[in-house]
Amino acid sequence: MTARPDRRPDWLRWAQRLQAIAQTGLTYSRDPFDRERYEELRGIAQAMAAGEIGVPAEDVRVAFGSGLGYPTPKVDVRAVVFRGEDLLLVRERRSGRWTLPGGWADAGDTPSHAAERETLEESGYRVRAGKVLAVLDKSRHEHPPSIDYTYKLLIGCRLEGGEPVTSHEIDAVGFFSRDARPALDLDRTTPGQVELAYEHLADPARPADFD
Repeated sequence: MTARPDRRPDWLRWAQRLQAIAQTGLTYSRDPFDRERYEELRGIAQAMAAGEIGVPAEDVRVAFGSGLGYPTPKVDVRAVVFRGEDLLLVRERRSGRWTLPGGWADAGDTPSHAAERETLEESGYRVRAGKVLAVLDKSRHEHPPSIDYTYKLLIGCRLEGGEPVTSHEIDAVGFFSRDARPALDLDRTTPGQVELAYEHLADPARPADFD
Protein backbone atom coordinates (compact mmCIF):
# COMPACT_ATOMS: atom_id res chain seq x y z
CA MET A 1 0.00 0.00 0.00
CA THR A 2 1.33 3.43 -0.96
CA ALA A 3 1.75 5.67 2.07
CA ARG A 4 -0.80 8.48 2.22
CA PRO A 5 0.54 12.03 2.71
CA ASP A 6 0.13 13.76 6.04
CA ARG A 7 -2.75 16.23 5.55
CA ARG A 8 -2.12 18.22 8.73
CA PRO A 9 -1.20 21.89 8.25
CA ASP A 10 2.28 22.81 9.46
CA TRP A 11 1.03 24.71 12.51
CA LEU A 12 -0.86 21.64 13.74
CA ARG A 13 2.09 19.30 13.24
CA TRP A 14 4.33 21.74 15.13
CA ALA A 15 1.83 22.23 17.97
CA GLN A 16 1.28 18.49 18.41
CA ARG A 17 5.02 17.83 18.32
CA LEU A 18 5.72 20.55 20.89
CA GLN A 19 2.97 19.12 23.09
CA ALA A 20 4.45 15.61 22.80
CA ILE A 21 7.92 16.86 23.74
CA ALA A 22 6.51 18.80 26.70
CA GLN A 23 4.45 15.84 27.94
CA THR A 24 7.42 13.48 27.66
CA GLY A 25 9.62 15.95 29.53
CA LEU A 26 7.06 16.43 32.30
CA THR A 27 6.74 12.64 32.61
CA TYR A 28 10.43 11.88 33.01
CA SER A 29 12.07 15.07 34.28
CA ARG A 30 12.54 15.61 38.02
CA ASP A 31 14.47 18.86 37.83
CA PRO A 32 12.10 21.73 38.80
CA PHE A 33 13.71 24.16 36.35
CA ASP A 34 13.37 21.69 33.45
CA ARG A 35 9.74 21.06 34.40
CA GLU A 36 9.10 24.79 34.34
CA ARG A 37 10.50 24.98 30.80
CA TYR A 38 8.39 22.02 29.67
CA GLU A 39 5.27 23.69 31.12
CA GLU A 40 6.16 26.81 29.15
CA LEU A 41 6.62 24.71 26.01
CA ARG A 42 3.20 23.13 26.51
CA GLY A 43 1.69 26.59 26.91
CA ILE A 44 3.20 27.63 23.56
CA ALA A 45 1.72 24.53 21.90
CA GLN A 46 -1.69 25.29 23.40
CA ALA A 47 -1.58 28.91 22.22
CA MET A 48 -0.58 27.83 18.68
CA ALA A 49 -3.43 25.33 18.42
CA ALA A 50 -6.07 27.58 19.98
CA GLY A 51 -5.13 30.44 17.68
CA GLU A 52 -5.54 28.39 14.51
CA ILE A 53 -8.03 25.60 15.06
CA GLY A 54 -10.96 27.79 16.08
CA VAL A 55 -11.90 26.11 19.37
CA PRO A 56 -11.90 27.68 22.85
CA ALA A 57 -8.46 27.94 24.44
CA GLU A 58 -9.77 26.02 27.48
CA ASP A 59 -10.67 23.04 25.26
CA VAL A 60 -7.13 22.99 23.88
CA ARG A 61 -5.67 23.34 27.38
CA VAL A 62 -7.67 20.34 28.61
CA ALA A 63 -6.83 18.24 25.53
CA PHE A 64 -3.11 19.03 25.69
CA GLY A 65 -2.85 19.01 29.46
CA SER A 66 -4.78 15.84 30.33
CA GLY A 67 -2.29 13.32 28.95
CA LEU A 68 -0.04 11.40 31.32
CA GLY A 69 3.04 9.35 30.54
CA TYR A 70 4.58 8.93 27.12
CA PRO A 71 2.27 10.52 24.49
CA THR A 72 0.53 8.06 22.15
CA PRO A 73 -2.33 8.38 19.61
CA LYS A 74 -5.94 8.19 20.74
CA VAL A 75 -8.10 5.43 19.25
CA ASP A 76 -11.46 6.08 17.56
CA VAL A 77 -13.45 2.89 16.86
CA ARG A 78 -16.17 2.96 14.20
CA ALA A 79 -18.59 0.16 13.35
CA VAL A 80 -19.39 -0.70 9.73
CA VAL A 81 -22.83 -2.33 9.68
CA PHE A 82 -24.74 -3.26 6.53
CA ARG A 83 -28.34 -4.35 6.05
CA GLY A 84 -28.20 -5.81 2.59
CA GLU A 85 -26.33 -3.10 0.69
CA ASP A 86 -27.47 -0.24 2.94
CA LEU A 87 -25.00 1.21 5.46
CA LEU A 88 -25.92 2.16 9.03
CA LEU A 89 -25.28 5.82 9.89
CA VAL A 90 -26.25 7.96 12.87
CA ARG A 91 -26.73 11.74 13.01
CA GLU A 92 -24.85 13.78 15.60
CA ARG A 93 -27.03 16.33 17.39
CA ARG A 94 -24.16 18.79 17.71
CA SER A 95 -23.23 18.95 14.03
CA GLY A 96 -26.48 17.83 12.39
CA ARG A 97 -24.46 15.51 10.16
CA TRP A 98 -24.08 11.76 9.82
CA THR A 99 -21.36 9.30 10.79
CA LEU A 100 -20.59 5.64 11.29
CA PRO A 101 -21.54 4.75 14.88
CA GLY A 102 -18.59 4.77 17.25
CA GLY A 103 -16.27 6.92 19.31
CA TRP A 104 -13.25 6.87 21.60
CA ALA A 105 -12.22 3.44 22.85
CA ASP A 106 -12.49 3.15 26.63
CA ALA A 107 -9.66 1.75 28.73
CA GLY A 108 -10.40 -1.93 29.26
CA ASP A 109 -12.46 -2.20 26.07
CA THR A 110 -11.43 -4.55 23.31
CA PRO A 111 -11.87 -3.04 19.81
CA SER A 112 -14.70 -5.50 19.09
CA HIS A 113 -16.56 -4.67 22.29
CA ALA A 114 -16.12 -0.95 21.69
CA ALA A 115 -17.69 -1.29 18.22
CA GLU A 116 -20.58 -3.40 19.53
CA ARG A 117 -21.22 -1.18 22.56
CA GLU A 118 -21.07 2.10 20.67
CA THR A 119 -23.43 0.80 17.98
CA LEU A 120 -26.00 -0.29 20.54
CA GLU A 121 -25.74 2.97 22.51
CA GLU A 122 -25.89 5.22 19.46
CA SER A 123 -28.31 3.38 17.20
CA GLY A 124 -30.25 0.78 19.21
CA TYR A 125 -29.03 -2.05 16.99
CA ARG A 126 -27.25 -5.14 18.33
CA VAL A 127 -24.26 -6.18 16.24
CA ARG A 128 -21.46 -8.72 16.36
CA ALA A 129 -17.95 -7.62 15.40
CA GLY A 130 -16.40 -9.85 12.78
CA LYS A 131 -13.44 -8.26 11.00
CA VAL A 132 -10.99 -5.36 11.17
CA LEU A 133 -11.57 -3.49 7.91
CA ALA A 134 -9.06 -0.69 8.40
CA VAL A 135 -6.59 0.93 10.79
CA LEU A 136 -6.23 4.54 9.63
CA ASP A 137 -4.13 7.53 10.63
CA LYS A 138 -6.72 10.31 10.86
CA SER A 139 -4.21 12.94 9.76
CA ARG A 140 -3.82 11.21 6.39
CA HIS A 141 -7.50 11.26 5.42
CA GLU A 142 -10.06 13.93 4.54
CA HIS A 143 -10.77 15.05 8.09
CA PRO A 144 -10.51 18.70 9.18
CA PRO A 145 -7.63 19.60 11.54
CA SER A 146 -8.02 18.08 15.02
CA ILE A 147 -6.30 18.70 18.34
CA ASP A 148 -5.88 14.97 18.97
CA TYR A 149 -3.55 12.71 17.00
CA THR A 150 -5.84 9.77 16.29
CA TYR A 151 -5.89 6.27 14.86
CA LYS A 152 -9.28 5.19 13.48
CA LEU A 153 -10.35 1.53 13.54
CA LEU A 154 -13.13 0.47 11.19
CA ILE A 155 -14.69 -2.77 12.44
CA GLY A 156 -17.00 -4.77 10.20
CA CYS A 157 -20.02 -5.94 12.21
CA ARG A 158 -22.95 -8.26 11.53
CA LEU A 159 -26.44 -6.96 12.29
CA GLU A 160 -28.18 -9.19 14.85
CA GLY A 161 -31.29 -7.27 15.90
CA GLY A 162 -32.66 -4.26 17.68
CA GLU A 163 -34.52 -1.18 16.55
CA PRO A 164 -33.52 2.45 16.05
CA VAL A 165 -33.27 4.67 19.12
CA THR A 166 -31.96 8.21 19.69
CA SER A 167 -30.03 9.68 22.60
CA HIS A 168 -28.63 12.93 23.96
CA GLU A 169 -25.85 12.69 21.34
CA ILE A 170 -27.73 11.13 18.38
CA ASP A 171 -30.99 12.50 16.97
CA ALA A 172 -31.53 10.17 13.98
CA VAL A 173 -30.59 6.66 12.84
CA GLY A 174 -30.86 5.17 9.38
CA PHE A 175 -29.59 2.78 6.72
CA PHE A 176 -28.51 4.43 3.47
CA SER A 177 -27.75 3.16 0.00
CA ARG A 178 -24.44 3.97 -1.64
CA ASP A 179 -25.97 6.62 -3.92
CA ALA A 180 -28.16 8.23 -1.24
CA ARG A 181 -25.50 9.06 1.35
CA PRO A 182 -26.41 12.04 3.56
CA ALA A 183 -24.06 14.89 4.51
CA LEU A 184 -21.28 13.41 6.65
CA ASP A 185 -19.72 14.75 9.85
CA LEU A 186 -16.21 14.92 8.41
CA ASP A 187 -14.52 15.03 11.80
CA ARG A 188 -15.82 11.49 12.39
CA THR A 189 -16.39 9.84 9.00
CA THR A 190 -15.27 10.73 5.48
CA PRO A 191 -16.69 9.82 2.05
CA GLY A 192 -13.51 7.85 1.40
CA GLN A 193 -14.12 5.72 4.50
CA VAL A 194 -17.70 5.05 3.40
CA GLU A 195 -16.40 3.96 0.00
CA LEU A 196 -13.85 1.75 1.73
CA ALA A 197 -16.68 0.09 3.65
CA TYR A 198 -18.44 -0.72 0.37
CA GLU A 199 -15.25 -2.10 -1.13
CA HIS A 200 -15.01 -4.55 1.78
CA LEU A 201 -18.67 -5.44 1.33
CA ALA A 202 -18.02 -6.27 -2.33
CA ASP A 203 -14.90 -8.28 -1.49
CA PRO A 204 -15.19 -10.05 1.89
CA ALA A 205 -11.68 -11.52 1.42
CA ARG A 206 -10.10 -8.07 1.06
CA PRO A 207 -7.33 -7.67 3.65
CA ALA A 208 -7.47 -4.87 6.18
CA ASP A 209 -6.49 -1.44 4.88
CA PHE A 210 -4.04 0.58 6.95
CA ASP A 211 -2.50 4.05 7.20
